[in-house]
Order: sequence, then structure tokens, then C-alpha cells
Amino acid sequence: MADRIAAASAFVFDMDGTLVLGDAASGGHQSLPGAAALLSELRVRGTPFRVFTNGTAKPPEVYASSLRHAGLDVADHEMMTPSTAAAAWFVAKGIKRVRVLGLAGVQAPLIEAGLDVIGPSEKAEGVEAVYTGWFREFTFPDLEAAYKDVWAGAMLTTASNVPFFATAGGRAIGASYAINAMIRAMTGKRAKVLGKPSREALRSALTLMKLPVSAEASTVIVGDDPALEMRMARSAGAIGVAVTTGLCSRDDFMARGSPERADAILPGLQPILEALN
Repeated sequence: MADRIAAASAFVFDMDGTLVLGDAASGGHQSLPGAAALLSELRVRGTPFRVFTNGTAKPPEVYASSLRHAGLDVADHEMMTPSTAAAAWFVAKGIKRVRVLGLAGVQAPLIEAGLDVIGPSEKAEGVEAVYTGWFREFTFPDLEAAYKDVWAGAMLTTASNVPFFATAGGRAIGASYAINAMIRAMTGKRAKVLGKPSREALRSALTLMKLPVSAEASTVIVGDDPALEMRMARSAGAIGVAVTTGLCSRDDFMARGSPERADAILPGLQPILEALN
């Protein structure tokens, strides 16, 4: 495994619970041990990487700034959110008119991609897709607008459909998970995930790193959630490296079935750094 890590074409890192933990006191992040040194080593080696958070509370460049403040060398373009991947997917599918249940953090990458973004409860016709993300401001009129679009034929898509994510204070609720459950209860439609663990998300990361799809097998995906990073790795034949610094313990990872099984389970990032040296 150390040899495979050393020969990797690229790395995709989760953010919360893997490189950093959210710091409620400062409104930013605390870097986890080994994170700064590992990213610096990849920079020296010329190995491309992306930090891929499944959160959409903020635009990618804001997350990148917070990581730099926590001491991590992450450029704006090296930061991804599900909206980064979703924007690329909508463009590839020819979908232009999207109702977004979320504010600036969810909307920004879609607007930058030239999509016609409809606000959460804005009146509109011809909506082709509904896209849900981080949206604690969600209201009943937003639910009405979304389920009417879905009833009219719009595709239901989402940034994330996992219930929790890791913070320094423990588990926090994923807003889009709750919103998706409400829309599904009204329409019977299950949201298509465009963030992690979808293969579309990984392929977007590789494209942004200017790597071919064939690089999937030599890409290392590092994360703390078997249902996200490890499932994404397994679906693509990538190298899945689990760390126990976030949501899950070693026993949690060991208990997972084949679709979410890690190639390696580590107590933190230091062993990865050692494999590269």
C-alpha cells in the first residue's frame, strides 16, 4: 500500500475530519496533525491534489481561504465543493435552468458556469432541475416551489445526501439530507447525488487536475467517511485511505461491507507522509 500511495497520480482529500476540524470558536478551521506537511510534500513532488468538501455553505474560494488561515497551502482552484462538480455535470448534460435550494455558497459555481440559476422560492417556468445544498434558511415556500418543479418534470439533484459531517464539537446535521427527505416525501423522487460519493464528482476532480479518466485507478482518496470517500473510491477502482480523525473509528470502517471498504485504515495523515518519503 505504501508503494501504491507513493506512485499515485493524484490525491483527493476530504476536508472536515481529514485535513481539518471546524472550529466554532474562531468561525474557521483547525488543521489536523500532519496535514500541512503532507500538502507541502505533494507540492514539492508535483503531485496534483484537490480538497473536496461535501459542504456547500460557502463558495470554494472561501473554504480555501479558511484552510490557508489554518496553515494549509491550498490555492482557490484546488478547492472543490459539490457545486463545482454539479456545475460541470449540468453543462455536460445540457441542463441550463436550475432551481437552487441554497444561497451564495451553493449557487456561486453554477452562476460562474453560466447556468440560469433560479432562487429557492422564486416563481419560474421551465425549470429543468432542482439542486439542493446547504440551506438552513429553508422555508415552506421553498418546499412548495421545489416539489412543483419536480412534479412538472424537473430532475431532483443534490450536493449531498448524508445526515452528518464532522466538526470539532462532534456531529452536525447535513441540511440537504433533511431537505431531500421532505421533497421525496412529497414527490416520491430520490435525489441524484452530484457531490461525493458519485463517480461524476471524482471525474470532475480529475478533469480539473487535467488528468484522464484512466487516472482513477492511481488516485488516492483520503477521508473519514466510509459512505462518502470510501464508496467513491470503490466505485471508481481508486485507492481508498480511511482516517479515524473524524466521524468513524477503526471498528466502524472494519464493519463496512465491500462497497464502502477502505484499502487502508490509518490513525491520521502521518503514515501517508511517511509513504511519500
